[in-house]
Amino acid sequence: MDGHQMPAAAAALTLRYGAGAEPKAGPWSDTIALMLSHRSVRGYKPDAPPPGTLETLVAAAQSAATSSNLQTWSVVAVDRPEARAELAAIAGNQKHIEQCPIFLVFLADVSRNGRLAAQEGTELAGMPYLESFLVAAIDAALAAQNAVVAAESLGLSTVYIGALRNDVTRVAALLGLPPGATPVFGLCVGYAAPGREGEVKPRLPQAAILHRETYDADDQGHRAAYDPRMAEFSRRNEMAGDTWTKRVIARLGTMKALNGRDRLKEKLIALGFPLK
Repeated sequence: MDGHQMPAAAAALTLRYGAGAEPKAGPWSDTIALMLSHRSVRGYKPDAPPPGTLETLVAAAQSAATSSNLQTWSVVAVDRPEARAELAAIAGNQKHIEQCPIFLVFLADVSRNGRLAAQEGTELAGMPYLESFLVAAIDAALAAQNAVVAAESLGLSTVYIGALRNDVTRVAALLGLPPGATPVFGLCVGYAAPGREGEVKPRLPQAAILHRETYDADDQGHRAAYDPRMAEFSRRNEMAGDTWTKRVIARLGTMKALNGRDRLKEKLIALGFPLK
């Protein structure tokens, strides 16, 4: 690492992990600096990005790895205000879905390969299985993350909308999805509104995530060190569930917190994913 990069790298790692919890700075680049500066933004200017931005983001997304080059994902760009309003309602009234200039719905999509098989007069015996859905969902996630990094490199901000899974049936109907295609999450893209730029959220210490040779489940100490950092972040950002421990319990501790996603399997089956 160049000498002039070391202070920047150390500062970025401290911002991401907290003072005293950051790993030692290693090799560094502008790309890594960009990735460590990621934050979720939930307030957007109405300003549209330059023409061709959507297509550039999709090109970046399509450059992500895809299992066996099956390319079992698609994305729907949603512009209609009435559709945006319904998607926002499905996602718990997240108004930034209506604000952002670009809103994308990423799909796990095996329907295209199903059409290929029909046109070729053959069957895809492996397609009805859980593995095929998992591959499609992973493909969509990899593609979307490429799009996020590309967007942030252009000065745009983003936030994922997993709450579209509250009602995949309604989303599928709204977007006219064929059997074998389902929403896995949405993505807001745009320029952050003044005062809504967000803050880099601290992550668990690397020692809680990085295991060497065998898994170390003795992570209570890591959680105890992380909870105060998350509590302080929550206070600064006026967020509920101040510690990470409380967030996990609030998010997974009751069926109500799933907001209908406890029925996701049956809805996916109805949308053309047998999940054998």
